[in-house]
Amino acid sequence: MTVILDGKKLRDKIFADLKSKLDKMPVKPTLAVVLVGDDPASQIYVNNKKKTAESLGINSVVIKYPSNISENELLSKVKELNSDKNITAILVQLPLPEHIDKFKIIDAISPEKDVDGLTPYNSGKLFTGEKPYVYPCTPKGILLLLDEYGIEVEGKHVVVIGRSNLVGKPVAQMLLNRNATVTVCHSKTKNLADITKTADILISAVGKNVVGEKYIKNNCVVVDVGIFRDNEGKIRGDVEFENVSKLASYISPVPGGVGPMTIASLMLNTVELAEGTKALRQ
Repeated sequence: MTVILDGKKLRDKIFADLKSKLDKMPVKPTLAVVLVGDDPASQIYVNNKKKTAESLGINSVVIKYPSNISENELLSKVKELNSDKNITAILVQLPLPEHIDKFKIIDAISPEKDVDGLTPYNSGKLFTGEKPYVYPCTPKGILLLLDEYGIEVEGKHVVVIGRSNLVGKPVAQMLLNRNATVTVCHSKTKNLADITKTADILISAVGKNVVGEKYIKNNCVVVDVGIFRDNEGKIRGDVEFENVSKLASYISPVPGGVGPMTIASLMLNTVELAEGTKALRQ
C-alpha cells in the first residue's frame, strides 16, 4: 500500500514545537522580507510568510519597493539590514526585475542572516560537506520529510530531475553528504525514463508535468517538488499522481507535500539563525 508523504502533518508538528520554543525566548527573532515589484504570486508568498511568522511569535518586517528600484538602492538596503542588530534573518523574494542582478543581491546578504541558505558562503559550506548556517528551505524540507517517514537515503540511488540553485543542486549535494548515490537530470538529459527507472528515490523539481508511470520502478519513493496551474487552472505537480501512486511505495502529493515543508523550513531557519543552531544534521 502506498504511503502519502504528508507535509501538512509534519509542518504542523514542527510549528507546534517552534511555537513552544518561541514562547520561552526572551527576544524574538525578526525576519525581514524584501519584496520588489508587484508580481501577484510573490505578493501572496510574502503575505503568507508574514502571517505564518507572526502566528508563531516571530517578528516579521516586509519592505516593499517598486519594480524600478535601482540595483544600488537595493544593495544599500540589504547592507543596512545586515548591520541592523534587530534583524536576525533576511529574505529577498525572487524573482527580481530583469535589470537587477539577483546574484549580486544574494551575495550581499550576510551569511549569518541568510535565511534561504543561498549565499556563496552557505552554498560553499554545503558543497564542501561542512555545515552552513542554514540549509536551503525546500531541500531541507524534503530531507526532513524523508526522515519523518524513516526513509533511509544512504546507499540508495536518488535521481533528481532539475538543477536549479534553489532545489536541484542543493538537494543533490545534501543527499551526497548523506552517502546516497545521486544522478542529476535536466532539460538536456537524453533517455530520461531509462535513468529515472533505476531510482530508489525520485525527486522531481522542474515545474511541469514530466513524470508518468513509465518513469518509475515498483516501490520507488517519489517526491514531487513542482507546482503549477494547468490550462484548466488546476494545481498540478511534476508527477501524474494517480498513475504513479499505484507503483510508488511513498509519494508526496501536490498540494500538501513539499510546499508546507518549505514554509516550515523557512520558519525553522529563522529560529536557528537567531539561536545559532542547526536542526538538520548531516
